[in-house]
Amino acid sequence: MVKVENLVKSYSDAPVLHGISFEITENGVYGFLGPNGAGKSTTMNIITGCLSATEGRVVIGGYDIVEEPEQAKKLIGYLPEQPPLYMDMTPYEYLCFVAAARGVEKSEIRGQVERSMELTGITPVRDRLIKHLSKGYKQRVGISETLLGDPRVIILDEPTGGLDPKQITEIRDLVRELGKDHIILFSSHIMQEVQAISDRVMIIAKGRLIISGKPEELEQYLRRKPVITIRARASADEAARILATVSGIDDIELLEESEGFSAYKMTAEDYEGAAEKIFFAFARAGLALTTLEHEAISLEEAFLQLTSGMDTYSADPDEEQKVNTKNG
Repeated sequence: MVKVENLVKSYSDAPVLHGISFEITENGVYGFLGPNGAGKSTTMNIITGCLSATEGRVVIGGYDIVEEPEQAKKLIGYLPEQPPLYMDMTPYEYLCFVAAARGVEKSEIRGQVERSMELTGITPVRDRLIKHLSKGYKQRVGISETLLGDPRVIILDEPTGGLDPKQITEIRDLVRELGKDHIILFSSHIMQEVQAISDRVMIIAKGRLIISGKPEELEQYLRRKPVITIRARASADEAARILATVSGIDDIELLEESEGFSAYKMTAEDYEGAAEKIFFAFARAGLALTTLEHEAISLEEAFLQLTSGMDTYSADPDEEQKVNTKNG
């Protein structure tokens, strides 16, 4: 239904996107996760036809967004990060205006508007001026707008930005509900948010799609290297020489050195195996380990480590830069 092929975007020869590719075929919620400036909004603007790509292709429901824009855009509902609302209208007036602008048949406008307001929970405020609504309700009005014309694909750019915790929970619940009957592609820079509501996750950094998969697959991948911390009755140089002989550990980092003691941090694929090797390596050297601990890295820390690099990964070893987004 949504096919993105090798998207490249450059400004004055400065690349912003580097060959983004993925495909979505089934209803569900698809999270587009990345730090600010990663290229999320640029990608979404290209998918919706609001921005042209330097290279690459976007196909929505079999229609090329550039060559067949009218047919492709009829299948898309789009909410940018800042909802383009008319503040001096009521939600009902505004949605009727948008429906007419989208070409909804006059006889169907009222029914579609009523249905979209009911789905998004804004019927109680339908006759208030938008400027008097809370930010959460304004966001709901924007989401209501994306439903007009019965699009199959709904694209939401940072839909919970600036909301309070209660409003965030409400919008998350709404997105999950809409994902039952639509393809929802939403962006966020918050790991917990994407993890909480997505059926599939795509992580983008520095204009590259670097990893994709189900939330549980990504969590397993991001936490694939446990962190081990040790404190030894040894100088930093002595401890470093011993650790250099231990297989299965990487990223060895000196944390501190005090009189007669030193502390190091490292990563390991297998905590139990690495811990045993470290223990016996120090024992053979006749030096005491006073601390050997497993430090569970948080998802946020792992996400920051991953997005600071430039490599491309996939939670599925058979995938590379292309996302097989079928559910199940």
